[in-house]
Amino acid sequence: MNMEFFRKLPIPQQVKQDYPVTAEMEEIKKQRDEEIKSVFSGESDKFILIIGPCSADSREPVLEYISRLKTVADKVNDKIIIIPRIYTNKPRTTGEGYKGMLHQPNPDEKPDMYKGIVAIRELHMSALKDYGFTCADEMLYPENHRYLSDLLAYVAVGARSAENQQHRLTASGLDVPVGMKNPTGGDMGVMLNSIRAAHASHTFIYRGWEVKSAGNPYTHAILRGYVDFAGKSVSNYHYEELAKLNELYLASGLANPSVIVDTNHNNSGKRYLEQIRIANEVAESRKYNNDIKRLVKGLMIESYIEDGSQKIGEHTFGKSITDPCLGWEKTEKLILDLAEKL
Repeated sequence: MNMEFFRKLPIPQQVKQDYPVTAEMEEIKKQRDEEIKSVFSGESDKFILIIGPCSADSREPVLEYISRLKTVADKVNDKIIIIPRIYTNKPRTTGEGYKGMLHQPNPDEKPDMYKGIVAIRELHMSALKDYGFTCADEMLYPENHRYLSDLLAYVAVGARSAENQQHRLTASGLDVPVGMKNPTGGDMGVMLNSIRAAHASHTFIYRGWEVKSAGNPYTHAILRGYVDFAGKSVSNYHYEELAKLNELYLASGLANPSVIVDTNHNNSGKRYLEQIRIANEVAESRKYNNDIKRLVKGLMIESYIEDGSQKIGEHTFGKSITDPCLGWEKTEKLILDLAEKL
């Protein structure tokens, strides 16, 4: 095997013992889980915003962002449930480049996976302990989920991972909502097959164990746009696409038809300022059609303290080092405007 084995990493149980959650934190998570699940089951008509940096690249600016998010969340909590994005793994199309805090807790230094495991756990713990937020993260590596499983409110499976069997089976064993993104080629059928697989119970190998999952009825769709055969970005958040997805859901017989609309990626063509227009258009589509209102549970928005993005090493506080994000002033206004529309 052409690999160099550096060290044996601690299992999730050991890391959880070393960095434990308190009884108070457990209770907050329990309440948040129930509130969020009730949206995906249709019992609550609150709107979900999964919002935050493209990648959680540094502890201090992420927590500063979350402190600001807490203030605006308290103003809109009668209509909106805010789930901060703390995305600690970054998928790379070619495998090259910054892979997230799990790999590099300091983007300026070499990878250190143990420090990364501790850093991402401590960051999610701080969001919960200090601000009352259970957050969202991407399940890029299914075997790593248990390092954070007692902290997360929401899990996303990316466009490149939704077809992967291990992602689907692991999602079927999670007890929080899991969003399956449409694949980069845009095939809705592939996305719905992923959801169907995650809704079902399975027996499979996970972290060296034979396990049986219960099935996750809160697994749902995320529309993020796609790339056509000519390499052009194509959006899929418009009224017609939402109506079509509703029809596909009804034909599939899947429980709890739900979708989160990702306002960035190929929906915006990575033009981050377009997220404002897209979010407002989706809100209007919900107002016009009750079926779409029931289907669309919320939005996913990439936002940070400063507008745009920067290169690693530039060190502008709260500015993305991966995809460009909305800055705070625009973010706050957008959240308040959406609350008025709902």
